[in-house]
Amino acid sequence: MSESDSLVHSRNLPLAESGELLHLPRAEAKWEWMSFFVRRLQPGDVYRSVTEHEEAAFVLLGGTCRADWGRGVQTIGKRKDVFDGLPYTVYLPAGHEVTFTAETACEIAECRVPSEARLDPALITPNDVSSALRGGGNASRQIVDIITPAFPADKLMVIEVYTPGGNWSSYPPHKHDVHNPPAEVDLDEIYYYRIRQPEGFALQHLYSYDGAGARTVRAANGDAVLVRSGFHPVVAGPGYDVYYLNFLAGSARALTVTEDANHVWLKSTWKETDPRLPLVK
Repeated sequence: MSESDSLVHSRNLPLAESGELLHLPRAEAKWEWMSFFVRRLQPGDVYRSVTEHEEAAFVLLGGTCRADWGRGVQTIGKRKDVFDGLPYTVYLPAGHEVTFTAETACEIAECRVPSEARLDPALITPNDVSSALRGGGNASRQIVDIITPAFPADKLMVIEVYTPGGNWSSYPPHKHDVHNPPAEVDLDEIYYYRIRQPEGFALQHLYSYDGAGARTVRAANGDAVLVRSGFHPVVAGPGYDVYYLNFLAGSARALTVTEDANHVWLKSTWKETDPRLPLVK
C-alpha cells in the first residue's frame, strides 16, 4: 500500500473563507466504514446535516455556534482551537438531522458510518468527556475519551490525543485488524492532525509483523492518516505539540488491541509522565 492510500491532505483554505477543508467519502477512501469531513463556517453561516442510514459524530474543533439536533437550540463551543480546551460533540444516530449556525468562525470535524440503529441524539460537553495521562517518559500523552464503547452509539468511537513535541504516541505500537474478541477486534481508524505551530509535523509509521508494505508518512497540520491494518505509532516533531482526533469503527464496538511484542518491555522502564502534560484542561 502506498502513501497515497493512507495520507489525505487538507485543503489550503484562507482563514477568512468558509468551506470544506477535507472531503473523504468512504467510497473514495476505499474502505467499508467511515466517511470523514472537516468544514469551516464563518459567523452567520449555516450547516445542516441529515443522517438517514448512518450515524454521525460532529466534533467542534474550535469556535462557538448554535446547534439544533431536535432538542431545541443550544449554544455550544468554548475553545478557540483544539489546544484551548476540551471538546463539544454532537452525536446523531440514523434518522435525525442537526443544524449548526456559526456565531464565531467555527471548524467542525464530521465522521459518518452506516447504521440503522434507532438511538437518541446527544450533546457531549467538556464536562462529559474524560481526560487521562497515558504512557511515561517520552512516550507520555494525554487521552480525551469522547465517545467510548460504553456510550449508547452503534459503531462509532471517538478520542482526542495530545502529544508534547518530541514525544511518541500510540506507543508501544498496537494494532486492531483481526476479529478475535475479546483479545482484539478489527477496526478502521482515522487520525486527523492539528499541530500547535502550523509549520510543525508528525511522523506516523505503518507496518506489520512481516514487514510487508511498511512506510512512514509525514502528517502536517490538517492532514488525515487512514489506518486500515497493522501497527501505527506516532512521533511529534521536537518543539511542536501534536493533536490528533481518532474516529474508529469496525467489527465490534471495543478498544481491544494487540501490542507489538517486540516493544512491550519498554513499559517497564516508564517512571513518570511528561511534566508538560496535560496540554489541555
